[in-house]
Amino acid sequence: MAKKTTAFFCQNCGYESPKWMGQCPACKEWNTFVEEPAAKAAGGKPAAERRAAAAKPVKLSNIEIRKNLRILTGMKELDRVLGGGIVPGSLVLVGGDPGIGKSTLLLQVCKHLVAEGRNILYVSGEESQQQIKIRADRVGEKGDDLMVLCETNLGDIREVLLEAKPEIVVIDSIQTMYNEEVSSAPGSVSQVRETTSILMRLAKENGITIFIVGHVTKEGVVAGPRVLEHMVDTVLYFEGDRHASYRILRGVKNRFGSTNEIGVFEMHGEGLLEVENPSEYMLSGKPKGASGSVVACSMEGTRPILVEIQALVCQSNLPMPRRTAAGTDYNRVNLLMAVLEKRGGLRLGVFDAYVNIAGGIRMNEPAMDLGIVMAIISSYKDAPIDEKTVAFGEVGLSGEVRSISQAPARVREAKKLGFQTVVLPSVCLKSVGQAEGIRLVGVRTIRDVMSWILKSQEPEKALFGE
Repeated sequence: MAKKTTAFFCQNCGYESPKWMGQCPACKEWNTFVEEPAAKAAGGKPAAERRAAAAKPVKLSNIEIRKNLRILTGMKELDRVLGGGIVPGSLVLVGGDPGIGKSTLLLQVCKHLVAEGRNILYVSGEESQQQIKIRADRVGEKGDDLMVLCETNLGDIREVLLEAKPEIVVIDSIQTMYNEEVSSAPGSVSQVRETTSILMRLAKENGITIFIVGHVTKEGVVAGPRVLEHMVDTVLYFEGDRHASYRILRGVKNRFGSTNEIGVFEMHGEGLLEVENPSEYMLSGKPKGASGSVVACSMEGTRPILVEIQALVCQSNLPMPRRTAAGTDYNRVNLLMAVLEKRGGLRLGVFDAYVNIAGGIRMNEPAMDLGIVMAIISSYKDAPIDEKTVAFGEVGLSGEVRSISQAPARVREAKKLGFQTVVLPSVCLKSVGQAEGIRLVGVRTIRDVMSWILKSQEPEKALFGE
């Protein structure tokens, strides 16, 4: 009887080793190796026959590109993140926390495309046909011709795909699928890697677009080897608190478009609804006359989004003051507070500081620096900033306010939403030019920012006789 051989695989990058190692030599991660049965060597034709049947190179000038190649999903937010629609023959990975709405979004897309007369197959390894039917009735009435297959054996799924020849296939989820030729359990590193490899070949050889749903780990990444993200064409992440109504679809990787675009959805009882104006949605409920609240503008791809930055600075009773950041980079907040203390003269070393981006969205663009700085100054000085003011700009270690990209588009978005003042880097004033109906305030350093905030309080003090 043949002896079963095992190997050790890195759960992060898929590196294979004959023995266990503490650190992966490929990705340098620690304690990521797991023991699994080694994959069998695939049998095949002799080398001479394989070389004869191999594909031949083609000149770039001889390759024809079909126009109107992309398929519109019927959801503009999803089309934006995908780069303009679905590319036939592509492999798309959709990840997110449990209950975030991955299956609901894909089922809505499938029902819309079926209503347009397209051949769509929905493969589920987690739900029964009755469960899918209940969810489909909840998200809409159209799309009754959608084909549903409840199966986890990849061999049977492959036969159905080759026989039905659908245009688009949804695999929900990749962790439940298994290949009989791999002896490890479903969801293991070997199974996920081999299953995705087979689906990739099916997509490229037959021109079938395949959407793969992937579970995420507690760190927020798709479970399985990191090589899974390298194999697919597009990686989309569904973000947001599942207990709240908003959802954000972010493109992490896209071979057919930008990776900076985001789509905003709102969860209702009838499924996911698109939020066409995220800025207005994110600013709903903004307090009036409260210190530590500033509206900042961030660019997500080609779309400017206005968000509210909140800061709370209060006296600390701890030996080491507490710092908290929600929705932005914690280390960046510490850096900006150090700049304010050194270059601005604020004694923040004895204060607790809490910074939050309202609405649950996460922004890491450097242009958010000026908004964070203004919110901290406003809370520290207890000086409210006019709610019709927008700020954007990058802050350097010398306290200078540096230039950012696409300043005119940010000003236009602020003007469209009714804002009256824009605080921006002085070097961006030339690119913005004359903006009618809105006041532009150029600042060079954080000292200028502090002076402007305190100066804006003088009319209010004079009004109350202070």
